[in-house]
Amino acid sequence: MSVTVIKPGMLSSFQDSGRAGYQHQGIPAAGAMDERAHRLANALAGNTGDPATLEMTLAGPTLRFDAPTCFALAGADLGATLNGQDIPVHRPLVAQAGDILAFGARPATGVRGYLAVYGGFALPPVMGSESTYLRCGFGGFNGRALIKGDRVALRAPLATDRDVGRLRQSLWNLRIYLPGILASKRRGPIRFLPGMHWLEFSEASRQAFTTAEFRISPQSDRMGYRLAGPALFMDAPRQMLSEAASFGTVQVPAGGEAIILMADRQTTGGYPKIAQVATVDLAALAQAAPGQTLRFEPIDMDEAQRLDAERERAFAQLHEALAPLRATLLSADGVSVTDQTRA
Repeated sequence: MSVTVIKPGMLSSFQDSGRAGYQHQGIPAAGAMDERAHRLANALAGNTGDPATLEMTLAGPTLRFDAPTCFALAGADLGATLNGQDIPVHRPLVAQAGDILAFGARPATGVRGYLAVYGGFALPPVMGSESTYLRCGFGGFNGRALIKGDRVALRAPLATDRDVGRLRQSLWNLRIYLPGILASKRRGPIRFLPGMHWLEFSEASRQAFTTAEFRISPQSDRMGYRLAGPALFMDAPRQMLSEAASFGTVQVPAGGEAIILMADRQTTGGYPKIAQVATVDLAALAQAAPGQTLRFEPIDMDEAQRLDAERERAFAQLHEALAPLRATLLSADGVSVTDQTRA
């Protein structure tokens, strides 16, 4: 009972919310670039907990379901089709054995899409996480991005004798309301809090950071986004001790070119930190492509925390509202309740 990779796409790797508790040993957290979309896909596929989703970049893969499966897509709309028919994001969907999921039928809106399956993919956890850390080759599926011919097992395929058509219609009839903070795609400036060394940067640099445009360089990846724009300099450059690195930290090397640290960031860094992107805008940042321009605007800590709490309440409300979905799928899966560790 598996999913077979017919075409791998540009960069398709399994990611959960990240590998926590090992950064002091030099192990990066990795995890989904757009954690909001990762969590949303899992919720809509009927999952609780944090099973890995398939993070797909720009050109998605072509996959064959080898067993009946409930799945959901979230994040960027990469032009998904099932057996050649357009399918939406943000809905629980059902595939039958032999169905083909493909992408690219229409221009992508965003960069990273997420595929969740009910029960999760059967991946061995490494240091408590199913995330793929590509640079060191561990976690996920054999520590790498998908390649043609891979077969990824499913933890909880639907029972083969179930009326899949009836189940598909039942799920399609479910009314699902997504709170705005989960469904919306922010297109305004990226909000930030002053970094640890904000006041050590020149007034001109601080002004430029909040008013100028910065373009994401082609030399950007899951580790970090390099920004092309006004050079940013400290009033009195100095040597600094390395400190812990966080998702969304904006570091500025000696040349003045800012770098935003992303999901595969290193565990420590010694460059001055001009800013920290607010957690609520990390999803928008993850969906930005090389060549795209960014603007930044300040936000105070109270507002950043309020928005973060609002997002968590929205997820809790969605989880409660999806109880009928989970009950329907639990009665339709092909394994016993005691065998399900992630659903």
